[in-house]
Amino acid sequence: MADLLARTDSSAGVVKAARAARDLIPHNENPITGPRASDRVARLISESRTEKPSAIRELGLASIQVWQALVTTRRRRSDRTPVPATILFTDLVGFSTWALHAGDDQVLQLLRDVNGVTENIVRSRGGRIVKHLGDGTMAVFIDGVEAIEAGHEVIVAVSALTIGDYRPQLRAGLHTGEPRAVGDDFLGVDVNVAARVAAAAGAGELLASGATLEAAGADRYATRRRRFRAKGVPRDIEVFAVVPRYSD
Repeated sequence: MADLLARTDSSAGVVKAARAARDLIPHNENPITGPRASDRVARLISESRTEKPSAIRELGLASIQVWQALVTTRRRRSDRTPVPATILFTDLVGFSTWALHAGDDQVLQLLRDVNGVTENIVRSRGGRIVKHLGDGTMAVFIDGVEAIEAGHEVIVAVSALTIGDYRPQLRAGLHTGEPRAVGDDFLGVDVNVAARVAAAAGAGELLASGATLEAAGADRYATRRRRFRAKGVPRDIEVFAVVPRYSD
């Protein structure tokens, strides 16, 4: 019986059928935090005895995908209120003017470097990159404190880059609200507010709305209120320049 099971498990036809069945199952992940614990289990299964084809391995992965699909569907049906999140927008100051004379190779190198450090910092702070916007980035965080720290660290890291004799400068803006996840993107008034806050920042400056400071704890930071008016943004939105306080 053991020999029969072993032969069946490694049978090319059975493995192919199991793999085809797994491909038909949708695969989802949390739109903010990304991979879940079950994704790590799936990775361990997929890396187990990779030298031999295995129908059991394929069916194990399929069962995890079914579980994830059921949990995601149940969550979407039961929770019709968007999950609170802090949205970060960044973009390079003066990039377009520099790019006109820099040449394609330097422009592409700069964008690769900026995107690379941004992604590393955002992920290390528990956030997720939603999309790159030319010379900017949109990211989301569950934790407002981590979002502020990430915004500040990205600004500092980008200012340390050099392309030829050019040193890029980044600006960033944060707002906390309840954006609606649509596929891999986020939409809603709160996304628009975060984008407008970022657009109001100067080179090397991090701006955050009052909602973000309230969520993170304003006493953690050195803040200065900024005058802020933007089209399509509620007039009662307060915006602050923010710098983290570091202990000795």
